[in-house]
Amino acid sequence: MHNKYKNIVIPVDLAHDSSWRASLPDAIEYARNHSADLHVVTVVPNADIPAIAAHLPDGIDAHIREDGLQHLQSLITQQVPTGIRSHAAVGQGSVPREVLRIAKKVNADLIVMSSHRPELKDYVLGANAAHVMRHADCSVLVIRDKGGLEHA
Repeated sequence: MHNKYKNIVIPVDLAHDSSWRASLPDAIEYARNHSADLHVVTVVPNADIPAIAAHLPDGIDAHIREDGLQHLQSLITQQVPTGIRSHAAVGQGSVPREVLRIAKKVNADLIVMSSHRPELKDYVLGANAAHVMRHADCSVLVIRDKGGLEHA
């Protein structure tokens, strides 16, 4: 049976190229082969920790989301070919929760994401991939980066 994907979600961590270097080319290829929309998603942190929030300017969460959107749009411009229908989406807070929320919102039928080898310092991304795999309403393709490892 051959699936026809219409909406593909790819989560990226703007601070770590390793979160998309291996998976973005595959997501682009799936989008191209299926004439699908590519939804590039990033999740920014919350600034609502009470002890910290009192010392931050009003509207800081909106500023963090806007900054994330600008950086995400720049990544899309640099990495996604113009022939691919791409969309930027920014979540805030828990990475797996926001990826799943946005995937549901855009009616995703495929999530393509990177995972990492456990010895890397950003192993938590592997945990995010595992959580998304367990709870997604659609297929999830996890791409293991077999290229050069990022060392801290």
